[in-house]
Amino acid sequence: MERYSQIVAELRGRIESGRLAPGDRVPSTREITREWGVAMATATRVLTELRTAGLVRAVPGVGTVVAAVDRPAGAAPPSEAAPSAAPAAPARRGAAAPPAAPRPQPGEPALTPERIVAAAVAVADAEGLAALSMRRVAAELGAATMSLYRHVADKEDLLFRMLDAAFAGHPLPADPPPGWRERLDLAARRLWAAFRRHPWLASAMSLTRPQPVASALPYTEWVLAALEDRGLDDQTVFTAHLVLLNYVRGVALNLELEREAEAQTGQTSEEWMDAQEDELSVLLDPARFPRLAAMASAGYDFQLDGLFEFGLARMLDGLAVLIGERP
Repeated sequence: MERYSQIVAELRGRIESGRLAPGDRVPSTREITREWGVAMATATRVLTELRTAGLVRAVPGVGTVVAAVDRPAGAAPPSEAAPSAAPAAPARRGAAAPPAAPRPQPGEPALTPERIVAAAVAVADAEGLAALSMRRVAAELGAATMSLYRHVADKEDLLFRMLDAAFAGHPLPADPPPGWRERLDLAARRLWAAFRRHPWLASAMSLTRPQPVASALPYTEWVLAALEDRGLDDQTVFTAHLVLLNYVRGVALNLELEREAEAQTGQTSEEWMDAQEDELSVLLDPARFPRLAAMASAGYDFQLDGLFEFGLARMLDGLAVLIGERP
């Protein structure tokens, strides 16, 4: 048996025995080279084989994880079903009435704003905003495209409702923790969880032209209340809220970008970096870039989750100094 086949068999055994559960990270290519003493090309081939077998999947910013086998790929879990959305905007005066939607067959669920939003979120979660269209959502629902316009005004209205559903799926607790830092930390982590669950969410938001999304307003109120009576003026408090929001959103923008890059290249970020190793080794002359060369040789385990954690802690440390507390 070839060496790579032995490694595939061992990792498959860990997965099938439950030692590696769905969602657990599997060894990266660098970890495989260290643990089994094989070349990078062999390690890459191992992960490709496991992915082809449907045992693992790539998660942007995390790495390769064990794939869930209890539901079809791209299907949203039941807990992420979109909540009720606001009624559709009224038709403009003088506008022609939209065509009547086909009557549902016996036993077929009726077309509702909730079902339309849930289907749209599922498409965007699985394939990104680029794949989202009214025609595509209608196809997912087995409905005529024009029938959707009886429930949502247009694609912009649909996207607005998707934003509302995404934030509503990650509510803040009714009882906040005691300290301002704990409150901001919790708010940032809930936002990160929403962005991770819906990689399209960060790019759909705007900082300069914020959308009036009802389910997102509690986040703003939560942060403002946490920094109240801390010796900061209102302008500074609101600026701190925007900086924190934009930090989390800024890191999360890479989730959608990485998914698009992976779809175009067929490589995970880790595999892409491994493919650049030879070119980088030529560029990183130890005489000119001794620190970069040493770092490249040692290897850097890049993860968006780790980047988020480090940056969030440093931001809160900075706010503590601004408030006059010891970080």
